[in-house]
This record gives sequence, structure tokens and C-alpha cells, in this order.
Amino acid sequence: MTDRTSQLTAEEMLRRFAARQLSPVEVIQDLFEAIEAVNPKINAFCVLDPEAALESARGSEERWQRGEPQGLLDGVPVSIKDVVITKGWPTLRGSKTVDPDQPWEEDAPAVARLREAGAVIFGKTNTSEFGWKASGDCPLTGITRNPWNLEKTPGASSAGAAAQLASGLGPLAIGTDGGGSIRIPAAFSGLVGIKQTFGRVAAWPISPFGTVAHVGPMARSVNDLALFYRVIAQPDPRDWYSLPMAVEPLDPEPADNLKGLKVAYSPDFGYAQVDPEVAASVERAVGLLEDLGASVERRDPGFSSPHETFQVLWYSGARQMVTKSIPKEKWELMDPGLIRIVELAARYSLSDFLSAASAREQLGSRMQLFHQEYDLLVTPSVAIPAFGVSRDLPESMESEDWCEWTPFSYPFNMTQ
Repeated sequence: MTDRTSQLTAEEMLRRFAARQLSPVEVIQDLFEAIEAVNPKINAFCVLDPEAALESARGSEERWQRGEPQGLLDGVPVSIKDVVITKGWPTLRGSKTVDPDQPWEEDAPAVARLREAGAVIFGKTNTSEFGWKASGDCPLTGITRNPWNLEKTPGASSAGAAAQLASGLGPLAIGTDGGGSIRIPAAFSGLVGIKQTFGRVAAWPISPFGTVAHVGPMARSVNDLALFYRVIAQPDPRDWYSLPMAVEPLDPEPADNLKGLKVAYSPDFGYAQVDPEVAASVERAVGLLEDLGASVERRDPGFSSPHETFQVLWYSGARQMVTKSIPKEKWELMDPGLIRIVELAARYSLSDFLSAASAREQLGSRMQLFHQEYDLLVTPSVAIPAFGVSRDLPESMESEDWCEWTPFSYPFNMTQ
């Protein structure tokens, strides 16, 4: 049993709220005490609002005392990544180029769904600049550190969310994922997170990286993640890609029998280099699926590396964002790595972009057909363990492209 209520799972918080053994006010007060002690070491947050959080928690406490919770997450603390707009707070996206002195009058769809469910939104978490890379530092807020080892990155771009959760500073965090930015930090930090089917969680405004980008949930437990996902996986009229509600009621009991589930297991896609420590960990996980009755077959999905295709899409999105919205005289304030890919993208022609879009469509079709045969494809989340802070790549890698060490995530941003 933890000494801090803020370290409880959302599931346990809700159980205790219902039994009147715990108050949302007690949780939020404990949470801010913990943040004050821990955040200077990890640098997870760029916005904290104790007064607003306490007011929200008091409203939740009153509802629980009446036996009338507002929604599935009433009273549970949730943070928002600082690329997702949130009413009343600046969304600076980790950049010195964004003016904080402007109206912040709307909630993004996921934030609105959380408020409707009674969640206590208490702060915003740090991100790499505009979410462009998978390591946790940015010009605006500096370095975010992995709580398991402060000299390691927690992964990114949802770096602050990962550091927050791994430190036990609340159970839930909204992240985003355009090439692995939920799954990478979840893997590096011992968490769970999903990049769900595109459109299942509505997003607005649309990411500058376009339709490879997703908003999604991060948590410390699978049950919490499922509950969280159920709240935010709803349509919103502002997002014309958003899908109709299609989340089944939650089964409170964990699955203990996977008989009939057909699983393809690809340890390396047939072309990726995977660290032995990572490979061994994934092998153990696959063994657990088999123990639970799943039928597992070693099978690669059958595509060659789509790295260059993703590069065209990702770099072009970065160039469009920077050249169209940020004056050239402000570029010196930005992450040099981001400016590097913006300049590299100048070499792409319209024909290159359309060819990449066509290759993406072919990849999506291949995976649709693959999943006619298999229910699941199991792969590593990342190819390597967490590496040192203040780096975009591990010390042993000479490439300048972070996608080189995360080959298992970005293909499925492309397929959605």
C-alpha cells in the first residue's frame, strides 16, 4: 500500500471515492505536495494550477458525497501534454516562438471529454519542441528526466507525461503520437500507452504533421488505460476525421484465457536491429500470451523499411509548420535539430510528396490484409533501451535521424 494517495491507480481512487474512504480534495492536495518534492528533479510540468485543481476537486467531492458522480473519471487527476490546447492555460508546444499572451479560450476534444467526465485537470506536461522528436528536451523548458535513472531520457515527445506517471504523480496523462511519441516514452519509462486507430480520439486543431498524428492516453496500469480511453474515444464535430463512438462496455475482470486469438510475432520486421535486452524482454511477453492460450506464429508483416517514406511526410510537415507560421528571425530560438529537418525538407518536390502518400496507402492496404489473417501483430515498442539525456540518439549511433532507433512505431502512424 502506497503512503501517497496520488500514487494510487485511477481504478483504486474511484473505488475509495465511492466508498467515501477518500476525497478528491485529499488526492489533489497530496499530489501537489508530491509534485513540489519531485518535479525539480524530473522537470515534468510546464503549467501547474493548484487553485483551479483544488476548486475542481471540491466540486467532485460534493458530487461523491451526494452519490452522484459526474462521469467515469470524476475526481481523478489528469495532466495534458503541452501540444493539446486547454482553456485558460497557454499551449506553448515547448517553443520560445509561441506567444503566451494570447486568448486561450477553447479545450481540445480530449480535454473537453475529460471535463465532462469530472476529471481534475491539474497541469500541462513538457514536450520536445512541437513534438518533433523522440527525446525529452526542448528550448523552452529544458531537459525532462527519466525517474528510473535521472541521466536517461524518459522518451518523447510525451516526455513530461511519462516522467509524471513513472514518478507516481497522478495516474493518467494525455499524450500525442505522430511517430511513436506515446509508445516510445511508455516503453522507456515502464508505462502503458496506446496510439489508437486514427480518428477514434478526436483531435483539434489538426497537428501540423497531419494525419500521422494521434492524441491518446497514457497510464501506469492497463485497466486505468482502458477506462481513460473509454472517456476520450468519442467524436467531436470540430474534427472531420473523428469516428463514431465504438467503445464496448468495460469488462472489470482481466482476461485469463486468450484461446482463439491469432497472434503474429515479429521480433525485428526482418530488417531492424534490436538490442538483446529488448529482444529478451519481448520474448518473455510473447511467452505469456502463449501461456494464456493465444496461438502465436513467428511472422513478419512483409514490408521493407518505410523510413524514407515517413521522412518525406514528417519533414514536410515540419517545414510547412515552421516556414508558414514562424518568422525567419525567430528560427534561432528553436531546436537546431528541428531547423535541420526543415531545411532538409526543401529538397522534396510535390512529386516526392505524392509518391510518399502513395507508398503510405500501399503500406496501409498490406496491413489491412495482414489483419485478415491475424488478430494481433506483436513487436517490440522500441529497438533499444533508454539512452542519455540531452541527446537525440544513443551515444553509439552516428545517424542524425531519431527514427533509426524506433523502427516499430512510425509505420503504424502511417497506416493509422
